[in-house]
Amino acid sequence: MVSFPLKPRRILAKIRLWRKSRSRWDFATFLGLVVLTFLWVVAQPAIARDGNSSAQASEPISLLQEGTQRYQAGQFSEAAAIWQQATQEYERQGDTFKMVQALNYLSVAYQDLGQWEEAQRAISKSLDYLQAQKDLESEEIALFAQTLNNQGSLQLARGETETALETWKQAEDLYDRAGNETGRLGSQLNQAQALQVLGHYRRAQSQLEKINAQLQKQPDSLLKAQGLRSLGRTLQTVGDLVQAKTVLEQSWRISEQLGATGDTGATLFSIGNVARDLQRGDVALSYYQEAAKKARTPIARLEAQLNQLSLAIAQCRGKTASCSTELRPLLSEIKGQLIPLQPSRSTIYAKVNLAESMMVLGENPQNTAQWLATAVQQAKQLHDPRSEAYALTQLGKLYRQTEQFTEAQNLTQQATQIAQTINADDIVARSAWQMGQLLRQAKETKSAIASYQTSINALKSLRSDLVTVNRDIQFDFKESVEPVYREFVSLLLQPGATQEDLQTAREAIEALQIAELDNFFQEACLTAHSVQIDRIDAKGAVVYPIILRDRLEVILSIPQQPLRHYTTQLPQEELERTFQKLYSSFYLGYSGEERLLIARQVYDWLIRPVETELTQSNIKTLVFVLDGFLQNLPMGALYDGKQYLIEKYSIALSPGLQIFPKGLETEKPETLTAGLTEARQGFPALPGVQSEVKQISAEVEAKVLLDREFTRSAFQDQIKAKDFNIVHLATHGQFSSDPEQTFLLTWDDRINVKDFDRLLRANQQGDRAIDLLVLSACQTASGDRRAALGLAGFALRSGARSTLATLWSVSDRSTAELMAEFYQQLSRADRNLTKAEALRQAQIKLLRTPAYNHPYFWAPFVLVGNWL
Repeated sequence: MVSFPLKPRRILAKIRLWRKSRSRWDFATFLGLVVLTFLWVVAQPAIARDGNSSAQASEPISLLQEGTQRYQAGQFSEAAAIWQQATQEYERQGDTFKMVQALNYLSVAYQDLGQWEEAQRAISKSLDYLQAQKDLESEEIALFAQTLNNQGSLQLARGETETALETWKQAEDLYDRAGNETGRLGSQLNQAQALQVLGHYRRAQSQLEKINAQLQKQPDSLLKAQGLRSLGRTLQTVGDLVQAKTVLEQSWRISEQLGATGDTGATLFSIGNVARDLQRGDVALSYYQEAAKKARTPIARLEAQLNQLSLAIAQCRGKTASCSTELRPLLSEIKGQLIPLQPSRSTIYAKVNLAESMMVLGENPQNTAQWLATAVQQAKQLHDPRSEAYALTQLGKLYRQTEQFTEAQNLTQQATQIAQTINADDIVARSAWQMGQLLRQAKETKSAIASYQTSINALKSLRSDLVTVNRDIQFDFKESVEPVYREFVSLLLQPGATQEDLQTAREAIEALQIAELDNFFQEACLTAHSVQIDRIDAKGAVVYPIILRDRLEVILSIPQQPLRHYTTQLPQEELERTFQKLYSSFYLGYSGEERLLIARQVYDWLIRPVETELTQSNIKTLVFVLDGFLQNLPMGALYDGKQYLIEKYSIALSPGLQIFPKGLETEKPETLTAGLTEARQGFPALPGVQSEVKQISAEVEAKVLLDREFTRSAFQDQIKAKDFNIVHLATHGQFSSDPEQTFLLTWDDRINVKDFDRLLRANQQGDRAIDLLVLSACQTASGDRRAALGLAGFALRSGARSTLATLWSVSDRSTAELMAEFYQQLSRADRNLTKAEALRQAQIKLLRTPAYNHPYFWAPFVLVGNWL
């Protein structure tokens, strides 16, 4: 067993205790899919057969193998040239089988080079020859399957995901006919990736579980270890980090038992990446160190050491000087290993990775520039435009850092143009953002806006399928995605902004909300639907407060009127301090006078400038699309000096009208009510839930599950058995920015937010959906500034048209009174009230009850989604 600074089994024990968290690389998935992982193994029978051929064929055989060596070394252009030569030689000889094999390899190289038309021509030629054959033998059927696998990879890279899925299903069938288990599993892994891209996450997960079950049945072998490693990496890309860790550990065990040192090192490297995604940097460093020791090739050792270096730098930010001294030996070792290596995509990426670490450590800019210039030159020599664009982007970043802005612009523009030519949206997103920053700095606002728009368009196209598993070009939401949107909006919302500017800014901030929720779930799980406010509610206005680095911007949308915006010039830090004070002031014991002063201050920022317009337009409902820490604040408790906002308007929250659901069902609602009154799983009793459930049942027809009856399975059975309009859950729960810490409590279990949709969607057929989901007694996680993400997550994941929840846990007795009034208002015979107005009336009743007039009792209730 391997030797670690921490014993391996101790590390494994610690890993098993890790909670699953969001992946560090946020939007990542494969471009070069698992088909390429399996390509060489599947091809071996054909290559071995070539070895028994005549002397006349010896030259193309060696060319085929030489091309393979070049490809595996990352020298894709050279590999393509060699395979092109082999293809021509086989065609001259009339050997169709070998020619198709060479064409397959050639297409793979062209795909890596971004030469899509050439890749397609190679595949099409392969298929033409294969389809012309009759009575294919087993080897030829496997080759046909390999060609289809390759075609599917090309189709996915070009955005033809559904077609790719069907192609890979055909490939799987052919591999099955040929009795080729390895190829069949590779095709299934590819299908899982396609399902992920299409948004079929449950089907993708089911597919991966099926593959894992098949691998488990196989006897231990090196091929099984490699298959498990590929599966583990795929699980990591779809965000299932706990299962990825389990599968990779099994691969580690097998390869180590077989004495396959290189494979063991590769798997340890992958486990280190999972540990890093789980924010366990100490454990990840141990794995990287051991992976470097066991690496079979210089580039594998370098990749482990470079990840070790970048992670060590990330862990000691704020003390860069001491870090530079401590890490200098490792830095020098990496440099020494890189210099003698032959140029390849891997070595180019390594140089760029190294340069980025050098920039953070404050190394001599001239030395850093030399590494990057060499990387650019080598990429040109290899005719590798992706590597060239990647290196140019980083070199432009260095020139910007050293205030050589003209050179920075030229380099960044080159990078963007090259990346756009080969449809490398991941690089476009970075380089276009960098160009936008440079143009903004140069006061070229119009051009800067265009560059930001290019970056955002690229990010949108990458929602489901960011194109690489390589850690060098991964995206971190807080560092590489969110700032693009905010800087773009900041540019648009300037004095004199046009209606087009305001509309674009509004769309961008809604897109940011969607991206943030995608990041929360680690899935591109939300479908955007653009809906105009005046088509929803002629008496509703939408308020978009946007927190920027140097100011607070607010966009207001009133039906049948132009958009308008207004500004408060205060730095972000000061704004957020005020928002935090307001949040704290809602708790009992805080000075009432001070609370009202802070609530009035925030009212002045958000509402005061448009009071007249709202009154003149006869607005009855305010819908807030809240940003940042504002998501944790109850807007109804803002104060104008005389009244709370809830006394003037019905209030609702929305993550953005782009994902606004369909309208409310109007028939008498059927309700499923479930709750806990007794203490469970370390949470205190909720005696008021008994009264709450009783009062709700008096107002609406309800099926009740209380205490021992409220189990996970019983709840699921009820959901499956009947279409409920309302689902009311009076139980402990928590909203958090971590989906694993966002849950509801049942008698025997916790329902995680990611599992919640499985239960609630069981009865949602066609256009049927739950009209209202009520989450009573839940609260946002203490100290979590982004906890409201969990609330929005529950609201959207459930598929319910609207969700009523609480920002903090309040007295269950006052909650019972509010809920009774809310349902009474909803069930009124005339029922002209919207859900938002019914909630407002219930809150006002509490507000006017002496025992509960403090905002602590009535303010935390918020309605998310359809307010009608």
